Amino acid sequence: MSADVRPIAESELPDWLRTVNTGFLSTARDTDSDLAQRVKHNDLARTQGAFDTDTGRCVAAFRSFAQQLTVPGGAAVPSTAISNVGVLPTHRRQGLLTRMMAAEFAAAGARGDVLATLIAAEYPIYGRYGFGPATSLAEWEIDVPRTGLDRRLSVPADGGRIDLVDEAEVRQVGPELHERLRARTPGMIDRSERHWRLRTGLEQISYRPYKEKFFAVYRTAEGEVAGLVAYRADDHWTDAKVPQNTVQVHDLLAATPQAERALWQFLCSIDWVLKVRTGYRAPDDLVPQLLPDPRSARIVTSADFLWVRVLDVVRALRARTYEVPGVLVLEVADGTGPAAGRYWLDAGTGACERTEEAADLRLDVSVLGSLYLGNESAVRLAALGRVTEERPGAVALADAVFRTARRPWCPDIF
Repeated sequence: MSADVRPIAESELPDWLRTVNTGFLSTARDTDSDLAQRVKHNDLARTQGAFDTDTGRCVAAFRSFAQQLTVPGGAAVPSTAISNVGVLPTHRRQGLLTRMMAAEFAAAGARGDVLATLIAAEYPIYGRYGFGPATSLAEWEIDVPRTGLDRRLSVPADGGRIDLVDEAEVRQVGPELHERLRARTPGMIDRSERHWRLRTGLEQISYRPYKEKFFAVYRTAEGEVAGLVAYRADDHWTDAKVPQNTVQVHDLLAATPQAERALWQFLCSIDWVLKVRTGYRAPDDLVPQLLPDPRSARIVTSADFLWVRVLDVVRALRARTYEVPGVLVLEVADGTGPAAGRYWLDAGTGACERTEEAADLRLDVSVLGSLYLGNESAVRLAALGRVTEERPGAVALADAVFRTARRPWCPDIF
């Protein structure tokens, strides 16, 4: 079978969406309103489809959009975010994803994108295209009675306050708070105005209807909003009329440790609540150790999350800062993109350029993606055979150079 890979026309959007839904095993059908939103918010020039030349049907889908990714040091790097990737089971193993990915990399290079990002539904696929897992996540379930917290104390001890707010106020205070946190958190991505509209029910998608949430903000003693949480609760009671409800956190943003402490204390003080599920957090999140008994929080999810593919090595390595000074020459292999070459990096000054000097380390571009935000250890990757040391001591230096004091975190799926 042969297929034509190209950007889709507006008239082909329903067929393209059927392919997306089928690939994700969803029987949802998009309404006219959903289609209108797609046309309004999706760049069809960045929406690819593969069309069977015999039937004319869309058999593979692919979409990208502009994204800003925060890297160590606080710079926001222009990236192409890839989503809605799927190939129908009838047309797998025919190179359709490879063709769509190659077209996207070429377009991203022309746009000046430094990185490509995605959330991998399946682990084995995207390493072939140079992506490496660059952030991880963890979710805890907190057994509230075991925390050791005094549930009578929902008011912050630092002079701040917790206020319950509505969706309209979230749309007012949320974007600025998110930007404050994003500016200093490697791995975080920008949130559009539409993100906040969807998160607060002002705009809806038929197959993903908005579910009402509770919202609370933490204000400092000076009245500044420094924290925000969105959560829902189930309604579970025993036959003896004993409440055993669970709170599910959907979003928790804290600009300070004081705000983070206050919000978790608040969630664990809510009447009728036996457990709190934290939602996806960074693996080194403060929440377990914020509790008098950290063992009351057990990990229920631990996985990779945001994947990064370096497209422009020089600009990528110049964009971030490094924990310690040092000079490294990296030889990067890239079988499917533009990153292949040898690069000289001065971590003390942030300078980077192509070079002909002898390599200190050899690694694939996917491994560079895993190192880039500071989540992974070069020493560990070398032990796994994914980094080759050509100069003694280079692996240890790379580990010190690339690692960050706190692990990167991406709270958003896309």
